[in-house]
Amino acid sequence: MKLSRALRHLLLPDWWVQRVFASADLAAIGAAITAGEKMHRGELRFVVEGALPLASLWRDQGSRARATELFASQRVWDSEENSGILIYVQLLERRVEILADRGIAARVPQAEWDAICRAMESSFRGGGWRSGALHAVARATELLTQHFPAGASNPNELPDQPLVL
Repeated sequence: MKLSRALRHLLLPDWWVQRVFASADLAAIGAAITAGEKMHRGELRFVVEGALPLASLWRDQGSRARATELFASQRVWDSEENSGILIYVQLLERRVEILADRGIAARVPQAEWDAICRAMESSFRGGGWRSGALHAVARATELLTQHFPAGASNPNELPDQPLVL
């Protein structure tokens, strides 16, 4: 565990996330997910985390490993068609990870998701938190619509509102 990294995470106040993503921003992201999921059979989960938990810091866990952990705990892998997508934002380290379940990963290369991540990080560096997040949701919606268009049955299997940790 790197002491300087641990201190940055442990000393971050809980309210800091709300400064970056206000309630209205989170509501807009949730509304975009809800609207997008009407156009495809995929499931999109948006998770924002301010500080990493102590266990993650102790293991010197990076953003990709933390995203993988959340992918499992949020049951993104559990959609009927294996078409779940996790967009994970690690605010303090300004890292974004997108994980796709095996159904969509077989159709969309990781490079596509990585490009969305880098675009979000670029937007975040310029202070465009809301616009970067909404653009990522829109681009994920395009990809899911292309590969998993809505059908007669289109259940909503995961919550649409962003999860703030």
